[in-house]
Amino acid sequence: MQSTTPLPIPLAADGPLPSLAGATLWLNSQPLTPASLRGKVVLVDFSTYTCINWLRTLPHIRAWAERYREHGLVVINVQTPEFEFEKNVDNVRAASTAMGVAYPTAVDNDYAIWNAFDNHYWPALYVVDAKGRIRHHQFGEGDYDRLEAIIRQLLVEAGQTDIGPDLAAIHESGAEVGAAWNTLETGETYVGYDRADDFSSAGGLQRGKPHVYAAPAQLELNHWALVGDWTVGKQGTVSNAANARIVFRFHARDVHLVMGPAKPGAVVRFRVRIDGRPPGDAHGVDVDADGNGTVTGQRLHQLIRQPSPITDRQFEIEFLDPGAEAFVFTFG
Repeated sequence: MQSTTPLPIPLAADGPLPSLAGATLWLNSQPLTPASLRGKVVLVDFSTYTCINWLRTLPHIRAWAERYREHGLVVINVQTPEFEFEKNVDNVRAASTAMGVAYPTAVDNDYAIWNAFDNHYWPALYVVDAKGRIRHHQFGEGDYDRLEAIIRQLLVEAGQTDIGPDLAAIHESGAEVGAAWNTLETGETYVGYDRADDFSSAGGLQRGKPHVYAAPAQLELNHWALVGDWTVGKQGTVSNAANARIVFRFHARDVHLVMGPAKPGAVVRFRVRIDGRPPGDAHGVDVDADGNGTVTGQRLHQLIRQPSPITDRQFEIEFLDPGAEAFVFTFG
C-alpha cells in the first residue's frame, strides 16, 4: 500500500517522555531510559495481554515496529496487568512469543511506568519525538491511518529522508480482527464479584463460597447466568464440579472469554453451544465446529465468530472437567 503526501499534522509538545524505571523486568531488550532513546522516535504502547481492545490494535503496532525499525522507530510494549495472573512473568513471556511481540516489553507489575505516565487506559499509545517529547497520545482502538502518518512525520522531522512511500502491511487473524462495530450490542462483562453485573441466576452471586446455581427459564439480552457448582471470587469464578455451565444472551459477531485452569498445569475440557446447537461455521479459533476445546493456559479464548446475519443469540459454555476459572467476557 502506498501513502500520499499529506499536509503536516499539527502536533504540540506534551511534556517529556517519563521515566521507564521500575519495571519488574524487560523482555527482548535491556532496560531502556529516556536518555538512551534520545534521537529515536518512540511509540509507547500500554497493554495487558488478555485485553481484546489491545489485541485488536496489535497487528498495526507489530507492523509499524517492523516497517519503521530501520528508520529509527522504537516500539515499547508496557505490559501492565489487569488480573493477578497477568503478573506471572512466564504467562507474559509465553503470550509475547505467541503474539509475535518481538520488540522491547517492560513488565510493569507494580504500575511504576503506568503511574509515571499518569495513564488510565488499555490500550494507550504515546508517540515521542527524537527530542524526547510526547507529541501525540491516543486511548482506545482505531485511527490507525493518522497514527501511522504521525510516526512517519516524526521520523522525517528526525532526519529520516529515505522512508519511502509504502505503508506498513497489516496482517490480522483470529481475535486480532477488528470488531464488527455496526452489529455490536453486548459489552464487556466481568464474571468475578468485584465488577460483575447483569447476573440472572436466582439468589444472585454468592461471594467466595461454593454454591449450586441455576439459570432462569429465559435470559434477557446482555444478561448471563451460572449453572452447577461454582465459587465466585473477586476477579474470577471457578467451576467446582464437572458439567458446570455459563449461559449468556448476547448480540455480537464474536464471543471471547478470558479463562484458564484454576490450578497451573491442569487441562480442562469444554464444549460450546449457540442456541443449543454446535457452532458449526460460527466457531471461534479456540473451538472446533462441534464446539469442543480445552483450557490449558490463562488467556483470552475466541469461542464464537459467527457469519451474518447477526441477531440475539444464546451462548453456552459447559466445562466437562472441574477447575476452570473464568474472568471476563468480551465481544466483537
